[in-house]
Amino acid sequence: MTAVAAAPTAPAPEHAPERGGWRRFVITAAFLSPALVFLGAFVVYPIVYTVIRSLFDRRGQSFVGFENYVTMFTNDTTFTAIRNNVIWVIVAPAACTILGLIFAVLIERLAWKTAFRLIIFMPMAISMLAAGVIFRGLFQENPNLGAVNAAIVAAQGWFGDAANYPGAGPREGTGIVADRGIISSEEAVQPGSIQNFALTGIRQSNLPEEATDAVAVDSAGSGEIAGTVFLDVIRGGGGTNGEIEEGKSGLPGVRVDAVAPDGSIAGFATTGAGGEYTITGLSEGESYTVALPASNFDEGGQGVSWLSASFINAVVILSYIWIWAGFAMVMIASGLSAMDRSLQEAARMDGASEWKVFTKITAPLLAPVLIVVFVTLIINVLKIFDLVYVIPPGASKPAANVIAVEMWTQSFGGGNNQGLGSALAILLLVLVLPSMIMNVRRFRQEKAR
Repeated sequence: MTAVAAAPTAPAPEHAPERGGWRRFVITAAFLSPALVFLGAFVVYPIVYTVIRSLFDRRGQSFVGFENYVTMFTNDTTFTAIRNNVIWVIVAPAACTILGLIFAVLIERLAWKTAFRLIIFMPMAISMLAAGVIFRGLFQENPNLGAVNAAIVAAQGWFGDAANYPGAGPREGTGIVADRGIISSEEAVQPGSIQNFALTGIRQSNLPEEATDAVAVDSAGSGEIAGTVFLDVIRGGGGTNGEIEEGKSGLPGVRVDAVAPDGSIAGFATTGAGGEYTITGLSEGESYTVALPASNFDEGGQGVSWLSASFINAVVILSYIWIWAGFAMVMIASGLSAMDRSLQEAARMDGASEWKVFTKITAPLLAPVLIVVFVTLIINVLKIFDLVYVIPPGASKPAANVIAVEMWTQSFGGGNNQGLGSALAILLLVLVLPSMIMNVRRFRQEKAR
């Protein structure tokens, strides 16, 4: 039998690849065109327009060249904003990343790690505006409003050794106000004497709970000076001025000093619930001035002015760390879950301590995740606005100023200078771009592996 020769295959037209390439190009362009239109309208056009606008004056009518940029770097408020942004970049991302690493590693060993992660991550569910309101309330200077200062005042009261009766003063004939707010006896007295202090200017509603009716001291022993410190007021009125009577309250917790002629304190005592006191160990024949130190009459612990210009940046950065440490923890925990644990177990079997395992194995293996988290937080803090705008009160806003807030203030917040505001926006873009490029490169490197 003769073999049948196969029919030759017709060669493909030369224009087929070209036609297929154009078809793929058209399909690709059709799918990408909505995204390209969106990016052009909402990214490219605003950037180009902002660059052009930064070269004009506040009203956009006169071309001023780089004058807005010169003003930006010579203006005190802008210099403060740039300085604060530098502080933010140095402190906030590092603190969030370190705390996130600590939380991710330690919580992994807890039985209820999911619940603890939820608690730490929960601030991320709160908006920046709400978080700012929370922290502004927490750090109010008035202890009756701010929880932080309320805790400080409570601690001061717990460890303090004297009561505080602000505004108190002696009734005429029972004492005098000496230097620096000290209330003292009108004349020096000798041991065995009674020295009472009838005070006024104190609200009965502000008296301590342990205060009782004033207790009259009838006598003092050898080497002793005794007496009563009491509120010389009867609720509803009445009574004799300077006399210990029913209805007059003693003032407990008041320190009473016996001051020697050379100014040294020879002895002291603290009043009881009825205001009674006894100073012992005094020398017979010596005269002493009995004095109530000014510390008895100051305002007491009032906390710290956290929202002042001195501390406002620390408070705002703390609020940011409170929110974003949970984000860092979740990102690092995801890296931990994907990590090869056999290396850690091998190191432990070789006798390595947990600290060695963490520093030599865990942290190096987590380095790519840590870098991504750190760079992401840098981008975020460069654009920080909400917390800085909400937390500082009016007097402290200049001290907490950052570039984003200064840009908004100059453009829309009363500055009415669109030219300078646009220049600040370009500065912020230039500062953010390197971190964004670094993050994109990291993502590409991770994808290529």
